Amino acid sequence: MTTTAARDTDLASALVQTMHRLQDVHAETSRPLGLTPQQAHLLCVLIGGPLGMTELSRMLSIERSSLTSMVDRLERRSLVARIPTPGDRRACRIELTGAGLDLAHEAHNAVVNRIESMTADLSAGSRSTLLTALQAILDKS
Repeated sequence: MTTTAARDTDLASALVQTMHRLQDVHAETSRPLGLTPQQAHLLCVLIGGPLGMTELSRMLSIERSSLTSMVDRLERRSLVARIPTPGDRRACRIELTGAGLDLAHEAHNAVVNRIESMTADLSAGSRSTLLTALQAILDKS
């Protein structure tokens, strides 16, 4: 008989393994697009609209200096642009260019397509249960 603690540990371990596998998928799908996984993540985050450097640093869990270097590289490739923040000449927001938006959607779709192929054999009931469980977990974060 499995105890509740063992089941919780099994669930946590499965989620950690899933996270690692999804990171691998993200890396595998970003490379052919000429992006690092971190660059792809940044572009995908910006699909929702321009964000400030502090917010991006927090969302991507990277230091501001690393973020600045990444934005510099993407800006040189004309994938992002810095927009001045009115009233604060030191601050800026980062937005996707047209080419950046296209590449961000391509990166996002590549990951989604790969995940869809990984989950294609799940029954409709399993998909629904998994979706409900994941939404409950995400709602708590």
